[in-house]
Amino acid sequence: LGHRDYGEEPSQENGVIQSTQGLYSSTSPPVSDDEPFSTYFEEKVPIPEDVTQMFSFRKLWAFTGPGFLMSIAYLDPGNIESDLQSGAKAGFKLLWVLLGATIIGLLLQRLAARLGVVTGMHLAEVCNRQYPTVPRIILWLMVELAIIGSDMQEVIGCAIAFNLLSMGRIPLWGGVLITIIDTFVFLFLDKYGLRKLEAFFGFLITIMAVSFGYEYVMVRPDQGELLKGMFLPYCENCGSAQMEQAVGIVGAVIMPHNIYLHSALVKSRQIDRGNKKEVKEANKYYFIESTIALFISFLINVFVVAVFAEAFYDKTNIEVNAKCNESGSPHTDLFPLDNSTLQVDIYKGGVVLGCFFGPAALYIWAIGILAAGQSSTMTGTYSGQFVMEGFLNLRWSRFARVLLTRSIAIFPTLLVAIFQDVQHLTGMNDFLNVLQSMQLPFALIPILTFTSLTSIMDDFANGLMWKIGGGVVILVVCAINMYFVVVYVTSLNSVALYVLVALLCIAYLSFVCYLTWQCLIALGVSCLDVSCLGSRVSNNRHAVFIEEQPAYDT
Repeated sequence: LGHRDYGEEPSQENGVIQSTQGLYSSTSPPVSDDEPFSTYFEEKVPIPEDVTQMFSFRKLWAFTGPGFLMSIAYLDPGNIESDLQSGAKAGFKLLWVLLGATIIGLLLQRLAARLGVVTGMHLAEVCNRQYPTVPRIILWLMVELAIIGSDMQEVIGCAIAFNLLSMGRIPLWGGVLITIIDTFVFLFLDKYGLRKLEAFFGFLITIMAVSFGYEYVMVRPDQGELLKGMFLPYCENCGSAQMEQAVGIVGAVIMPHNIYLHSALVKSRQIDRGNKKEVKEANKYYFIESTIALFISFLINVFVVAVFAEAFYDKTNIEVNAKCNESGSPHTDLFPLDNSTLQVDIYKGGVVLGCFFGPAALYIWAIGILAAGQSSTMTGTYSGQFVMEGFLNLRWSRFARVLLTRSIAIFPTLLVAIFQDVQHLTGMNDFLNVLQSMQLPFALIPILTFTSLTSIMDDFANGLMWKIGGGVVILVVCAINMYFVVVYVTSLNSVALYVLVALLCIAYLSFVCYLTWQCLIALGVSCLDVSCLGSRVSNNRHAVFIEEQPAYDT
């Protein structure tokens, strides 16, 4: 993996990423003759000079922004639904899983931010420059699938919020169309300045915090049980349903496209990459900012889990039906008259809050969901933009790029909204979670590979502990998510689907093995490097040939 001018073909042999001793940090990011290289960030935020202090709040404020945009993926409607289901199915018992998943997410986001800061390029661009053509195209398609799956959850989350706020007057497809239009409008807010755009995202996060915080204060969860569930890694009397929910939490929190997003967002600050002190300082402040942002997102997720754990854990359908009848709710038919455990999603969650705590709780819940869906839809669009530009090296007009990236994700969402009822979306949400879980290796393996190479990261490459720790974390996360996939597939009960899935798994695992092979070479397992092995064999043969030549006297 050597540094070279953009446009030069990658140094590849036998499909193996080649490594050289060049310092990648001296490589400039790609530029176009037509317009400066940028996706949405046509300006860069200057960093104030402050050489007298080890830590500066002014500098931290200048670096604040990318981490909060990244943290929105931890608050999207898919995460909110996972939170409320966790509370309803397991009470407070799985809060420690949420905490652990958030910490793992922070460590992975640190790698993404460091790659963007040190190289001046985001993960998709680095993949484009370093992987051979066929793996690069497959990788792009897999990441696009993850973005489409996430975007469907986010847009439909907005549509559900509009449906709740309008008391059912706005159908699901109508909410999707509204979301498409307002997303286009909001995406061009950065014309008024990048900091104003970041402030708008901060405003949406504040709405979520206030909305779900209101529900938390109103329900008044048991603080002792909450702390016990958060810090005691044990799930008493938990069965397969709680186990699957724990796996679902990890899959919902750690999202593949967010790694690509964060590595691009950090490019929005003015950093002299030739100055190691500035790069080191940028890495420090970005990590602090990401920690603060994910801490806030974690608290918001805890609000949602705690509300449903306190109010609806172990509740039955007949209990909820009676309460909704008593409150005069028009949604009583959602809950059959039986003693089965209550099953909730984003839509039913708002309804049961309205039944138990009044209409205000329902509307405030819907506002929080709308903020979550709207903000994550916008960042999802940014992700699609970065990924498509990076992998395909697109240099289109800005409107054309936004239109293409939105259309790819919106079209299947609109079809689902037209043919699906708002009350029966849980099955689709499970499928989309599985789809995103399967794409995790295609973000985690490349980010560990490239951040471990000194030819790319120079002095900022991962140390031995980060290589081992990162490898173990990625292995565990991928194993957990594969378990989630297996559980979902086995629940389909169809032999034809089993055969189809088996064939797809062979192709899928083959590509994951290829990426893992490249990653292990980058981590220092040189015996797997076929090209180097062939070179050594050739050199040994040459040496033997020389030794076998007769020695002639002069």
